[in-house]
Formats: sequence, structure tokens, C-alpha cells
Amino acid sequence: MLLLIDLDNTLVDRKAAFKSWAESRFGRSQLAWVVDADRDGYAPREEVAARIAARFGVDEQEILNDLRAGMVDKVTLSPGVAEALADAVAAGYVPFVVTNGGVEQQEAKLRRTGLDRLVAGWTISEGAGVRKPDRGIFEAAAAAAGLPLSASGWMVGDNEENDVGGGSTAGLRTGWVAHTREWPAHLAYRPTVTAPSCAAVIAEVIRRAPAPTAHRSHPSSAT
Repeated sequence: MLLLIDLDNTLVDRKAAFKSWAESRFGRSQLAWVVDADRDGYAPREEVAARIAARFGVDEQEILNDLRAGMVDKVTLSPGVAEALADAVAAGYVPFVVTNGGVEQQEAKLRRTGLDRLVAGWTISEGAGVRKPDRGIFEAAAAAAGLPLSASGWMVGDNEENDVGGGSTAGLRTGWVAHTREWPAHLAYRPTVTAPSCAAVIAEVIRRAPAPTAHRSHPSSAT
């Protein structure tokens, strides 16, 4: 069974890595401003670098290089993810990463955290030529995983539109990693399951896995 999973702030704690980088560069007193400018990584890197350079009088290109590198040396797995992925594999799921971003940056995170050894593979938007929530990236990931894109599969992630909306449009069941948030009331669609962490969402996905089909033996013919 196909289990597509987002990378940043789902499998890995990108938010904590960014905060660590921002505090080390600009101090705790400026942390809230820098985090707000970053918008959890969804603000264009060039825009964030320009705002930071203007505020702190630092070299814009240097900041842009740091942002594009993704603070890889500070990225860690989200709690319980390694165990949850092992449990998913044991339950018959094929975990496969689907992430927006640059290939070099995102692959560095996968290898830094050991996720490259815990998942069956990955599809990254820069390499695929299409970004979430476009259905095409989910189709590319399913093809790479060698599994059909069907209602028996899942998409798990923290972003309401890219992960839950995109996964739903692709015909998948969806798991939303809510952290401490409430589901936005204005969205017409809703995730199949919601939990505060990636590990908890995967546990619920496993709980909903269909029971193995029992194979009944045919009685031997009398001679």
C-alpha cells in the first residue's frame, strides 16, 4: 500500500532547524521577526534574504546561500518517526517521500537524518518538474514507488493545501500533522485523520490498514 509523506515539518523538524539558525545569527530578541519573515519556509527565499539583509545590514547573498542550503546541519527527525516508519513497513505500507524544494537541499536532509534508509524513495518537485498540490507530483511518486495512485493509498503532511488538498485531489486518503493548530474552517475538504505529530498520524494510518486476506485451502479430491 502506498504511503506518501511530506518532508519538512512532517518527517523532519524544519521549523526547529530554522529557529536554531536564526537565533545563532541574529539573537533571541530577533527570533520572532525572522521566523515570521520565513513563513515556515513558504516565503520565497529571495524575498526572505532581502528582508533580512535590509533589517540587519548583512550580505544578502550570504543569507540566500544559507536559506537555500536548508540549514541541513541542524535538521533532525521529528520524534518517533523512525519507529513509525518501521511499523508502517511491517504493516505492508511502502513509505515514499513527496516534497517541494530543490533536489540537492532535500536529498541532503534525507541523508543527514537517515531517512534515505527508512523510506522506499522520494520525489522532489525540482526533479519532477511539478509541485504539490498539483496531481502530477503524486502521480510521479506513485510511479516511482511502483504502486497505483488509488483510494487505498495515503498522503501525510502538515500543509493543509499542498498535502491534504493535493492528496485528496489525487484520490488518496489523507493524514494531517496538525502540531498545535486547528483545521481551517474555510476549507471545504478535511483530512481523513488528524494527529499532533507525524508519528501519531502514521500510527492511525496503520490502525486503519485492511486486515490481511485469509487464504483458504481447497480440500483434496478423494481417490
